[in-house]
Amino acid sequence: MTKFLKVISPSAVLKILEGFPPLEAETIGLEAATGRVLAASTVSGEDIPAFPRATMDGFAVRARDVYGASETIPALLEVVGKVEMGEAARQPLTPGQAIVIPTGGMLPPGADAVVMVEHTQPLDDRTIEVTRPAAPGDNVLQVGEDLRSGAEVLPAGQRLRPQDVGLLAALGIMSVAVHRRPRVAVISTGDEVVSAGTAQLPLGKTRDINSYSIAGQLRQIGAITTLCGIVEDSLPQLTAACRQALADHDVVLLSGGSSVGARDYTIQVLESLPGAEILFHGIAVRPGKPTILARVGQKVFWGLPGQPVSALTIFTAFVKPLLERLEGERQKSVLQEATRIATLSASLPSVHGRSDYASVVLEERDGRLWATPLFGKSAMISLLSRADGYVIVPEHSEGLDQGTEVRIHLFSR
Repeated sequence: MTKFLKVISPSAVLKILEGFPPLEAETIGLEAATGRVLAASTVSGEDIPAFPRATMDGFAVRARDVYGASETIPALLEVVGKVEMGEAARQPLTPGQAIVIPTGGMLPPGADAVVMVEHTQPLDDRTIEVTRPAAPGDNVLQVGEDLRSGAEVLPAGQRLRPQDVGLLAALGIMSVAVHRRPRVAVISTGDEVVSAGTAQLPLGKTRDINSYSIAGQLRQIGAITTLCGIVEDSLPQLTAACRQALADHDVVLLSGGSSVGARDYTIQVLESLPGAEILFHGIAVRPGKPTILARVGQKVFWGLPGQPVSALTIFTAFVKPLLERLEGERQKSVLQEATRIATLSASLPSVHGRSDYASVVLEERDGRLWATPLFGKSAMISLLSRADGYVIVPEHSEGLDQGTEVRIHLFSR
């Protein structure tokens, strides 16, 4: 194992994350598929619709019979029947005739268009006036126009939305192959950390924040989450806890084990694990510089900062993209990212040579979204509850001016 690796840039971290393969596939029922990521592309096994169907309530007609129709010179058609919903339309249409048809009804033989009810007037029980012309195909969904048999309808790597599940249902697909959700263990460490349920906080101690904020983030993205409790800064106890967590989970998040003192323990733990490889132990960002990432066989180990703001920022910026990759999600477009464009309401200074991930609060004023930087130290828990997300100040910039349009990365959707 390489014991020490130099601090790397955020872009280099994201490049490393691309090297992790997705978890294996499993087959699940359609009712549980929303939010899961397809392991294989889905191909339509049939034409949808299987028959030409009306997209409006109206009358099935032959387009040539209403050519040139207008309010002053309407076309007169004889109404000879009605298409019933869910029934095959068998009555043929001949010249000069019309058949009542509902939205979704099957177009009868001989008809090639549907005239909307609004464009007709009844003359008597058997005759209508058509006051607008129709072209072949008007208000008709043709065979296979929605989905064509043999066509790919959903690609591998697609995270299924409710409308995607509806599409699968339309094709009669009741089970799908998806990538397994990652099992993630969350461990808090530090002699100063006590249970969040501690009523009377002793001097020098702090309640466990990260276990709950990180677990909340994990559950929001659908990861199977286990809280492993608090482990003292003891090498034997930390080693045992990490070994057990790695045995039962795909990813271990050790919170508080990456600071200058505790990092030595973390590295010693990793050195004791067969097949462990430290990929980096520092990112050129603020907050969150003391972050460790290691691969242990097929498992992933993160050493996150202990400060809550730092831990949450690193999770959102780097841990979350890795978990999405393990789930098999393909590269997302900007439109799919949990981001917003906003205008800085104040200047945001930075230091050249590192990327700043600055927490902001969002506010809509006069139809415009504004981002106000939250200045404070990384130990300030109040920043967490006030912040909506963060803006990235590039490493080769000395800051961003007031009025600059920026992309805000949201902590939650």
